Amino acid sequence: MKNFDTRTYNISDFIEWNENGLLELSPEFQRRYVWTEKAKSYLIDTIVRGKPIPKLLLSQKLQGKKNVRVVVDGQQRLRTILGFYNGDFKISRVHNKEFAGKNFDDLPEDIQDEFLQYELGVDLLFNMPYEEILDIFARINSYTVKLKTQEIYNARYVGYFKQSIFTYGLKYVRYYIDAGVLTKASVSRMGEAEMTADLFVSLIDTVKTNKGIESYYKKYEEDEGDLENARRKFDKIMTYIGSIYPAEELKGTNWRRPQLFYTLFTAVGHSLYGLNGLEETPRPKITEKNIGKVRIVLDEISLKYDEFTEDKDAEIPADYKEFINYTRRATTDTGARLVRANFTCTRLNAAL
Repeated sequence: MKNFDTRTYNISDFIEWNENGLLELSPEFQRRYVWTEKAKSYLIDTIVRGKPIPKLLLSQKLQGKKNVRVVVDGQQRLRTILGFYNGDFKISRVHNKEFAGKNFDDLPEDIQDEFLQYELGVDLLFNMPYEEILDIFARINSYTVKLKTQEIYNARYVGYFKQSIFTYGLKYVRYYIDAGVLTKASVSRMGEAEMTADLFVSLIDTVKTNKGIESYYKKYEEDEGDLENARRKFDKIMTYIGSIYPAEELKGTNWRRPQLFYTLFTAVGHSLYGLNGLEETPRPKITEKNIGKVRIVLDEISLKYDEFTEDKDAEIPADYKEFINYTRRATTDTGARLVRANFTCTRLNAAL
């Protein structure tokens, strides 16, 4: 069912909203502003020549008694337009010899008027939750410019692995954020997909470095393989983690650190299913009935980590020293991940 409306606004409308504080250009899911001067000039030349540019995607929220437009997609285009109007840069000779070296105020009056009256196509979203907007933002960026490695994967692949990590990244993005495992800024660059892909590899292959993730996008582009089983395992592991640590409680521990969250996930996964790469590691018997005991052990590890890292004079036991060492450096290497998982599972196994 359609939950957006298609509209057009003049550039002058956006200038007015921006000057009156009714335009939000940097919501938490947007990328940072990264365009070069030439890219900016090319966009302005496109507008000056009266050629179309891609539509913008906005959502609208009520702030007091005024509507504020929030930019879901098109921040860089709008910042470029507003920056040119404010005299931040000039049109390049590469793009337009006639207006080369001119900013907005230098343009002939009739060209200024045409610029201000230029219509921008807009899809306006209504009453959408954060997760839905993230979904739309990611879908849009499957077909636009690619910046980070994860965004490259998102644009390059459309198969089973991409769909699994995309779906499950969104499914658990609220937990990741509320627990402090990821920030909204990292999620705006598909951090939730990057983390979820890494965790999925531990289920479909082995506990290993996060290098070489792209091979799984390729392998499962047209063949689903055992991904359905991995999805079921992923859900159960995350359910157990959520029972051990509600998001706001995990945030108060060191398990919120991305490298230790990976350890927590693989420790619970090894307990439930036995993970490849951890064949020599004890399998603690985590059940719904001993969640409290599991929490006590994990809390102690987190507290000891703080104790041994904050006190420079503290004598660190050999096993903790290795665990701490591999929590602070080479955190995504295979060896470091195995050491941390073995340490955690051994501690849990002894207590359960």
